[in-house]
Amino acid sequence: MAEPAELQGTTSARARRWLRRSGALLAAAPLLAGVLQIPAAPGAHAQPAPAQAKATGSRTVDVAIDSLTPTTPSKSDTLTIAGTVTNKGRSTINASYVSLRVGPTMNGRNDIDTAAKRKDYTVGLDGTEVAGKYEQKIGNLPAGISRDFTFSIPVKELNLGGSGVYQLGVSLTGQTRSQPWPQVMGIERTFLPWQPTAAAKRSKLTFLWPLISSTHLTARTGADEQQTPIFQNDDLAAELAPGGRLQQLVALGKNLPVTWVIDPDLLATVDAMTKPYEVQGQTEDETTDGRGQAVAKQWLNDLQQAIEGHQVVALPFADPDLASLAHRGKATGALRHLQTATALASMTVDTVLHVKPRTDFAWPVNGAVDSSIVDVATSAGAHNIIARSDSLRETGDLPYTPTAARQIGGGNTAVVADARLSTAFMGDMTRAENATLAVQKFLAQTQMLTLQVPDKQRSVVVAPQRIPTTSQAQAMAAALGGLSGRWTQPATLGEAAKAQPDPRATQRVPSARSYPAALRRQELPTDGFRKIQQTQATLDRFEEILTAKDRVVTPFGSAITREMSTSWRNDPRGATGFRDSVQAYLQGLTEKVRLVKKTDMTLSGRSATIPVTVQNNLLQPVQLRLVLRSGQGNRLAVGDPQVVTVQGGHSQSVKFGTTANANGRAWVTAQMYTVDGQAYGPEMSFTVNVTEITSTVILVIAGGVLLLVLAGIRIYLQRKRSAARSDEDAAGNGEKQDGEAAEGERAEPGEDERPRATVPGQPSDPMPDTGSQSAGPSGSGEKVDH
Repeated sequence: MAEPAELQGTTSARARRWLRRSGALLAAAPLLAGVLQIPAAPGAHAQPAPAQAKATGSRTVDVAIDSLTPTTPSKSDTLTIAGTVTNKGRSTINASYVSLRVGPTMNGRNDIDTAAKRKDYTVGLDGTEVAGKYEQKIGNLPAGISRDFTFSIPVKELNLGGSGVYQLGVSLTGQTRSQPWPQVMGIERTFLPWQPTAAAKRSKLTFLWPLISSTHLTARTGADEQQTPIFQNDDLAAELAPGGRLQQLVALGKNLPVTWVIDPDLLATVDAMTKPYEVQGQTEDETTDGRGQAVAKQWLNDLQQAIEGHQVVALPFADPDLASLAHRGKATGALRHLQTATALASMTVDTVLHVKPRTDFAWPVNGAVDSSIVDVATSAGAHNIIARSDSLRETGDLPYTPTAARQIGGGNTAVVADARLSTAFMGDMTRAENATLAVQKFLAQTQMLTLQVPDKQRSVVVAPQRIPTTSQAQAMAAALGGLSGRWTQPATLGEAAKAQPDPRATQRVPSARSYPAALRRQELPTDGFRKIQQTQATLDRFEEILTAKDRVVTPFGSAITREMSTSWRNDPRGATGFRDSVQAYLQGLTEKVRLVKKTDMTLSGRSATIPVTVQNNLLQPVQLRLVLRSGQGNRLAVGDPQVVTVQGGHSQSVKFGTTANANGRAWVTAQMYTVDGQAYGPEMSFTVNVTEITSTVILVIAGGVLLLVLAGIRIYLQRKRSAARSDEDAAGNGEKQDGEAAEGERAEPGEDERPRATVPGQPSDPMPDTGSQSAGPSGSGEKVDH
């Protein structure tokens, strides 16, 4: 019946007044709550309100199972489960309690994965409730509030049947004001492996325990004879300290049936920390003293004890990225570094741990393989490739997981790790509920794997993440500790590689096209390998002039190998920075051996020497070949090349002989070479002004010529005067002889018989005859003068 109009107006007015009063009260509610500070119930703790829509139905309450012990119970054990329930809904849940539900056994490995992903409660699939005294009352659970729970149930009360993996569910049952009837408001599932007696044939389980870290050492060393190592930072000390990641790995792995897989670079780095070391500061020239000596010594001592009785597998030094090498590095000649890294691995482990490791295993990232990766791995001497089943997939119709070993041709073996087991502990294991579920799933999968073919023993390999966190390592240790030996038995990696392969298992290696795109994007770039090639070429030239090669070749060779480390996959910027720093530091060292710059010079005369100075600022002597070349050989010829040894911290001049053939300017170039003939460093050019006859020389020569001319004139004049005197003397003698002849004609006969007076200057006796007598009559007395 319709109300009168006036009543309708009155009713509307009353409604408006009621709404206004209700709005005022609602607006004041938060203030009242803040003033009153209503305490929460014991064991409850508030949760921040989520931004998303409020949960409803069987997802209203988030149930977290934080612990389940024992993980693999026996008949006489009591199962204890602890966790937390959180109301994610809008309303308070009343009369709530937590209970355990036992579901059916799993039919296969896929069933376990499916059950773990389900979120909603499903009648029938989630089993029956273990009711009665084993329930834990929660009572009222307001919205946004969490409460802890713990309850224990004897295993015999679970009414488990035969061996198998049972689904367990922890549920919260309650009711709300809008839905006042008991209902499941939240559930969390886990798994309980149940094996009352040992399996007839237990699976052989190989678990790899990786000791791998990122790069910490730089290529630099201190400027001292001890070559004090310089670290990028001191973060490694925290990992080695009690509670640190690496300390936990050693402490946990000590009593576990595992195969240790070690990066020798980590051992070399920690060994360097046991001695005085320095840490790079804000600038390259600034360093501080490292503070990790004590923890480094303790860690190495603990590791030596932990690996006793265990198999040790050494990866190539610095754990080179095999996939990056295969896909991007082969054209740059980077494979030579892989061979060197493999050879260095055994020596490093033997030196530091005094253990001979296996070096014939290669471990590509995530076990992803293709034909090119296999080729690269085997080229360095690894005949066993650790792959993973999500890469080397089964293509047949096998109803079970085959043995890990596969023959892939060329005498090589692929050891295929199980993908489910290997990835079981990835993710955030700091949350107790994640770690607990991971442990139970791992145990359930191992048992289900054995139950696939109970009468067929197989070998299973687990290759977890390369660098597990502390919480991940703790979860792995808990899982291995839960293996009671009822369905598995431990085996080494070497034993797994030698196991008899299943003839029906896949043996075909995937092609390069099948390599995962996500992993390919993480690979080291081709430009990075070109940079590595450039650094190696610089090192090769530098090595040729050194006399103490190991002081440079060893640290830089290790640094170059570290540039290819798998650990750079998630840090491309860090990888680029490391490569650039290695090249820059090496280039700086090479420039410490240089030619001292010469100014232009003048060369006088036909021959002279040109000194060239080599400066060596290294700490060791260098030996090189020095060559001097003339740009105008027809003007200036230089001497032959010379081999020179320059002591560390000294300079030495080398003198080259030259021969000038013509005046003018000549360009001269000096170049250092390694002993084997490779150019070393930049060439140095200068000019030589050749002046064969200089003004001073001209003056000297002119003076000499003048003296010679004057001496010649003097000699000429002397000879001329002598000749004149000789002519005068000859003329005088002729006149005298004529006078004597005239007097002889006037003399009387026989006058010549008389004694004559002595004339000064004449001999006292007459000269003997030297001429013949005339043809006249004898006795006439006539003489003829000649």
